[in-house]
Amino acid sequence: MDLSDAVWRKARRSTENGGNCIELASLKNTIAIRDSKNPNGPKLTITRKDFCHLTHSIKNI
Repeated sequence: MDLSDAVWRKARRSTENGGNCIELASLKNTIAIRDSKNPNGPKLTITRKDFCHLTHSIKNI
């Protein structure tokens, strides 16, 4: 998937002082996720439905 035009934003819970931060890009039918410390590294893309399920599951751990 070509993500060259993706507009990335830092996750709300990420902090400015480093650490474990992710960035998200909202695409037509998917959400792309990457490590903010390694923006040229691998990216994960998942459907919006799966992203909602993922965030719901994380919040309820």
